[in-house]
Amino acid sequence: MTDHYKGTRMIIVQVVHRVGLFRSALVALLRCEETLDVSASPRRPGRQGAHGPSPHVWVTDIDCLDDPARTGRSGPGNGQGGMGALLVLTSARKPGALLRAFEAGALGYVNKDGDPSRLIEGIHQVARGERFVDDSLACDFLQATKIPLTPRELSALALAAQGAPIGEIAKSLNLSSGTIRNYLASAIRKVGARNRMDAIRISQDAGWL
Repeated sequence: MTDHYKGTRMIIVQVVHRVGLFRSALVALLRCEETLDVSASPRRPGRQGAHGPSPHVWVTDIDCLDDPARTGRSGPGNGQGGMGALLVLTSARKPGALLRAFEAGALGYVNKDGDPSRLIEGIHQVARGERFVDDSLACDFLQATKIPLTPRELSALALAAQGAPIGEIAKSLNLSSGTIRNYLASAIRKVGARNRMDAIRISQDAGWL
């Protein structure tokens, strides 16, 4: 893997994953690439300066975007005053998840079911400040902006997915119970579901929830 990048600068990479086994596996994989200086943590530490140079690239799983890693915004990834570029690992057919990653400032998107060489390529590309979208995710990325549900509908559906009753959802969102019923009915209709549980399943499968 190193021949293609011979002569390039050393890239500081921080792997962020809450699951230790996955975190260790990613580190072991990336350390096979001589141009990468790799470390890891279960979550993103404080801002630059606390433990040496800021990473050029943060690598995290799409499911870990609720961790502090999602606060990093993408940039040139020079490690000098910036937070570095964010690269996320995701699966195909999850346009909603891709949208969340985009809103979190991700610059790179790699299919975790693909070839490891694509991850290496993605790291080098985002370290140069260039966007990287895995070919297998291109269609999903285009569809990510086509989520049919409004933020209010998503909020109501997300609370319903947690088992909250109508009254509790209404209280959480400072809305009337009738309005919540209308939002849920609209969500069911928009995603082509049979009922509320089906709408939740469809939305979760698409990565919207």
